[in-house]
Amino acid sequence: MKIRPVILCGGSGNRLWSNSKKHQAKQFIDFGGWTLLGKTLERIKGSLFDAPIISTNSQYLKEIKNHLKKHKIKKYKIVLEPKKRNTGPAILSSALIKDIPDKQPMIFLTADHLIEKIHKFNNEIKKKKKYLTDNNIFIFGIKPNTPSDQFGYLITKKIKNNLNKVTTFLEKPNHLSAKKIIKQGGYWNSGMFFLRKDSIINNFKKYQKNIYRNSLLAVKKSNFKNNIYYLNKNAFSKNSSKSFDYAILEKIKNINAIKLNIPWSDLGSWKEILLMYHRNKAKYFTKKNTFYRPWGRYTNLFSGNNFLIKEIHVNSKGILSLQKHFHRSEHWVVTQGVPKITLNKRFFFIKPNETIFIPQGAIHRIQNTSKKPVKIMEAQIGLILKETDIVRYKDVYGRAN
Repeated sequence: MKIRPVILCGGSGNRLWSNSKKHQAKQFIDFGGWTLLGKTLERIKGSLFDAPIISTNSQYLKEIKNHLKKHKIKKYKIVLEPKKRNTGPAILSSALIKDIPDKQPMIFLTADHLIEKIHKFNNEIKKKKKYLTDNNIFIFGIKPNTPSDQFGYLITKKIKNNLNKVTTFLEKPNHLSAKKIIKQGGYWNSGMFFLRKDSIINNFKKYQKNIYRNSLLAVKKSNFKNNIYYLNKNAFSKNSSKSFDYAILEKIKNINAIKLNIPWSDLGSWKEILLMYHRNKAKYFTKKNTFYRPWGRYTNLFSGNNFLIKEIHVNSKGILSLQKHFHRSEHWVVTQGVPKITLNKRFFFIKPNETIFIPQGAIHRIQNTSKKPVKIMEAQIGLILKETDIVRYKDVYGRAN
């Protein structure tokens, strides 16, 4: 039996746009001819998978239909939630629709994850498929490449059949705790799940009876038209808002991990986005987008919807003007060197892989005091992203306003 993929596509992505009321959800952002949802749809096209189910809300329906058409996916189902109730009710409602046999394996994917080395991902799914039962759950763990306080962690122990039983879930730790967790063999909790339909139903019946009852009624009373299930609003709205982790994972003991050592990111911060562009900058680099200045040069790698990605190259002893911007904020990640930074009345050095946020209107400067070049990846965020939006207070090259 094929695996039924369910794509959870209801997130707003507001972590990236903290100061903006109007923004595009992360899964739909054009990062340069591709989106995270598009990448997810391409991943589930192989012979391993059945037709996808997409769990979302009416706000995103048009965008999702456009993506399905663009990626030539003709067989699909969409489950529309009338209200946001977190991932618990979303996962259960998607599993309860009619055309899924009780023992069908289901994989729950988030629409906004970037996963590479898909063959490794799929091979692990094939290996673990035979171990699915009517009550167990497999969760995907990602081997960390750096300590991070942005993700939850899981710790496992080996059991029979070479499976990795999850012994502990750890909420987002601070940086120091994350280091210790990784030394103990901790993996990032990716938020992706692999289990059978009957396992979902049995666990909700046992641990979340109200959510099961309300969601079942919402599906039974739903309107189905043009491949879309419009869940009954009255019944679905009675669900409490609970994540699948809180509703089910924290309650059961029969959880195994599929441990993956592959490039993975949820692109949930501008640092992650900047490092993604840094890894792939050869795809975006053009001579026409490189501009030279007395202190060095910068390259505009990609201009998106209200954001601009740049690489800044500061020569030895180069110093940018002391400046501010009226219409944009900036996120920086150092990829080479140790620049001296001015931020309002503070002066400090930042090292490679460290980040800094420059708020809109903050006075700032980059200075390279060393003999080697400094390289910084920069994301400019705002409605106006032009070089004219620079007020210079001091400049060693005579360009002050």
